Amino acid sequence: MDLFEYQARDLFEAHGVPVLAGIVAQTPEEAKAAAEKIGGVVVVKAQVKVGGRGKAGGVKVAKTPDEAFEYASAILGMDIKGHTVHKVMIAQGADIAEEYYFSVLLDRANRNYLAMCSVEGGVEIEQLAVERPDALARIAIDPSVGIDRAKADEIIEAAGFAPELREGVANTILKLWDVFVKEDATLVEVNPLVKTGAGDILALDGKVTLDENADFRQQGHAALEDKDATDPLEAKAKENDLNYVKLDGEVGIIGNGAGLVMSTLDVVAYAGEKHGDVKPANFLDIGGGASAEVMAAGLDVILNDSQVKSVFVNVFGGITACDAVANGIVKALEILGDKENKPLVVRLDGNNVEEGRRILAEANHPMVTLADTMDEGADKAAELAHAGR
Repeated sequence: MDLFEYQARDLFEAHGVPVLAGIVAQTPEEAKAAAEKIGGVVVVKAQVKVGGRGKAGGVKVAKTPDEAFEYASAILGMDIKGHTVHKVMIAQGADIAEEYYFSVLLDRANRNYLAMCSVEGGVEIEQLAVERPDALARIAIDPSVGIDRAKADEIIEAAGFAPELREGVANTILKLWDVFVKEDATLVEVNPLVKTGAGDILALDGKVTLDENADFRQQGHAALEDKDATDPLEAKAKENDLNYVKLDGEVGIIGNGAGLVMSTLDVVAYAGEKHGDVKPANFLDIGGGASAEVMAAGLDVILNDSQVKSVFVNVFGGITACDAVANGIVKALEILGDKENKPLVVRLDGNNVEEGRRILAEANHPMVTLADTMDEGADKAAELAHAGR
C-alpha cells in the first residue's frame, strides 16, 4: 500500500525523523486555517500517489493564508496523471541550502534490502540513475543485520557527503531504517533530504510503501488506506478474504492456487486473440477450499464487474476433491439465483473429477458449460465473452 506524502510525514515524525510541520486539508478554508496555524511561508502540495506534481502545477509556495486559500482552490480537484486531487498538505516552508536523496527498499531480485543515496537530490532520481549512475550510491543491506551506525557510515561515504554533514545524515538514516523495519515497509524514500541554512537535516518529502502481507501485525495500517481510490470490487473481495485483482478484460477468472490462476490468465489471453482480442477480467484465487460460500463470494464479485461477459472456473481437485468443488458451484448458483446471468464455463480435473462432472451435468444449469481441458474451457469462455459484447 502506497501512502500519501502527509501520511509518510506523520510516520516519520512518529519515529523521530526530523520533519517540518504539515497539516492536511480537504477544502480551501481548511488550507487557509492550516496556513494561519503554521505561520510564515507555506507550501501547498497536492496529495496524489504519483510523481510530477510540481510540473503539473500541484505544488505552490504561499506567502500568506489568503494565497494558501487561492492555491488550494486551484489544486483541489485537479487531475494529475489520471489522479484527482482530493487533499492538499499545507507544509511549513524551509530554508533549503542543499538537497540530497535517500531510500531503502526491498530488493527482491537479490533477496535482500538496498539503500540508495546521493548528494544530488530534488531531481528525477530515475533520470540521474541512467545518465549519471556514479552519482547514486547503491549499498546492499543484509536483512539479518540491517542498517547500524557502521552501515550508515558506509552509505554516507559512498554517497560523498562532506565530513561536517555525516553525523546529522547518519542519525536521520538510522531513524528512517527504524520506519522501514517497524512499519513493515517495502520502500522508504526521501527526496529531497535537505540541509537548511542553519545546518539542520530534514526529510522534506517522503514516500512510503507498506507491505500488506504484514497487516495482521500492523493494525493501525488499516486507517491509512485510501478508501476513495480503492476499487469497490477489490474492497468487496478483501472483505471475503479472496485473493482478487481487477484487470481490464471481459473473461472473469476463478481458480484454486495462484500458479493455476496465472496459467489460466495466459491461456485465456491467448484464446482471446481468436475471438475479438478479449482478455482476462481479473485474477481470483479461491485457495484450497471451494465451498459454496467461497465460490458464491467469488462469483458475486466477478458478476458485479460490468466489463465481464463470461466466467471461466478452472479448478484442479487436490486436497479439495472435484465433487466437493462441483457441489460448491451448484450451491453457489442457488445462492446467487438471478445474479448468475452470464455464461459460466467450468473445467474440473484431478481428484474425483468424474463425479464432479456428473454433479454439474445433472444440475444442468442453463448458464453452465462443461469443458474437458483448460484450453477448451479458455476458448469457449473467450468465444462467449466476444458474443456478449
